[in-house]
Amino acid sequence: MCLYVFGLGVFLVNFDFHIHTHYSRDSTINPRKIIKVAKNNGLDGIAITDHNTIKGGLEVAKLNNLDDFSVLVGAEIKTPLCEITGLFLNEEISTNDPFCVIDEIKDQGGITILPHPFRASFISHLDTQDKISLNLVKMVDAIEVFNSRTGSVYNEKALLLASKMNKPMVAGSDAHFYPEVGTVSVTIPSFENMDRLKEKILAGKTTIEKNAYSSLTLYYQFLSFIYNRVRKMETILQKII
Repeated sequence: MCLYVFGLGVFLVNFDFHIHTHYSRDSTINPRKIIKVAKNNGLDGIAITDHNTIKGGLEVAKLNNLDDFSVLVGAEIKTPLCEITGLFLNEEISTNDPFCVIDEIKDQGGITILPHPFRASFISHLDTQDKISLNLVKMVDAIEVFNSRTGSVYNEKALLLASKMNKPMVAGSDAHFYPEVGTVSVTIPSFENMDRLKEKILAGKTTIEKNAYSSLTLYYQFLSFIYNRVRKMETILQKII
């Protein structure tokens, strides 16, 4: 856990709030290596947000034995409307109904985040001011305004949405491969414990420090697609055999 308060001084810590491990079928990141990679890339904390499971977050958190590094247990839950990220989780989410997902996360004392809101199918709903989508935006705690795997136009739209809805802002690399880790970082004032970290996120005391979007991003997205298909095929073959 990051304890950076000495005397009256306030230090800043850098987080990547969106990382996948191999518990996501389209990622190759090993939970045993991610902390070292993140530290080497200048991060003081990470959120593990695997697809529909907290297994990766729990494993990385258990492996973390550093006093100056924080691991947040999270998950990126796929729903028929959009994806919803939960942080500070301790139990698996049991539903895929978007509003029930939000309720389950908050019942655990977690924070709800709308990741890359203008990517994929959620775009049309928001652009047409669909009431259901807007109600969901109102319910989430924060919005991911920069995602390293998302184009600049969609990230700018996410920033405008967060500003319009007066929502706290976070960012994440959406890393599925090691070189992506830390391509964006969120700077937060130092905190004494996880409850204080939650308070700072909810109070909007976050600053997006750096970002990156390049042709390599498309390359990693393509790799994720291929890797996902290969692992899916392996699963099917194992069932047949």
